[in-house]
Amino acid sequence: MAIRIAKRGVLSVLLISCLGGTSLAQTPHSGDWADRIGEQYETMANVHYRTAGNKDLNLDLYLPPRTAPVPTVLLIHGGGWVEGSKEEAILGALPYLALGYAVVNVQYRLGRSALAPAAVEDCRCALTWVIAHADEYKLDPKRIVVTGASAGGHLALTTGMLPARSEFDRSCPSPGDFRWVGGKDPSEPRVAAIVNWYGITDVADMLDGPNARGYAIEWFGSMTDRMDLARRVSPVNMVRAGLPPILTIHGDVDKLVPYSDATRLHAALTKAGSPNELITIAGGDHGGFTPPETDRSWNAV
Repeated sequence: MAIRIAKRGVLSVLLISCLGGTSLAQTPHSGDWADRIGEQYETMANVHYRTAGNKDLNLDLYLPPRTAPVPTVLLIHGGGWVEGSKEEAILGALPYLALGYAVVNVQYRLGRSALAPAAVEDCRCALTWVIAHADEYKLDPKRIVVTGASAGGHLALTTGMLPARSEFDRSCPSPGDFRWVGGKDPSEPRVAAIVNWYGITDVADMLDGPNARGYAIEWFGSMTDRMDLARRVSPVNMVRAGLPPILTIHGDVDKLVPYSDATRLHAALTKAGSPNELITIAGGDHGGFTPPETDRSWNAV
């Protein structure tokens, strides 16, 4: 049975309130906008944000015309933590660019080069980099949305839900003099909203039992404490009051990420009093939604 959950109008007001209404309405979806993007938008590819495990990690910035700081989307690609690339996610930036957002497209370490929790750490460090460089690129650090699909949805959730100065932030470079005289930067890496497209919310559930998935098992490899770590990187275990608004979009016949991941997260967030909405795509698999369902999802976003 399809479940349509949530107070859509309430969440929409919360998202608009968090992000501000002015910048988002300046550039409507239209052919005219598509004609102008090549001339008016700035692309900065492969900007270095950290080195981890002897690997340089980069992000791409897609920047709209701006005279004042603009709301910004942190875009995280999927691929089961073991495949994928930021380049494959580029087209996912277009709906946000059409609304006047800046987009930051993140590279992170994959399981074949760095096991869990490397990807979680990298995405948290990408967020702290964006906040630290917000003035330089005219990004609004108080209006950051983090989003992704599948494993990218999981990483969007962990990036936005982990508490300040989490254990997974400890390897992020400290800005300025904090590295030498002040310890870690005392600022809190906080986002305004999270958009989760069919992301994993209970990682431990995917390592054993009927919901086990090969990509999750591969991400943890042979580590002996894998179940404990899996629980610590599971968004369903990060639920508490005071989180940013969370929108989840999930098909109810998803074969790669169980639909129960979405319903359990929604129930836990609701119980904690944290604003959230679940959009259920009846008959929907792991993405590949019909045009009407895609439109419905983006209207919610």
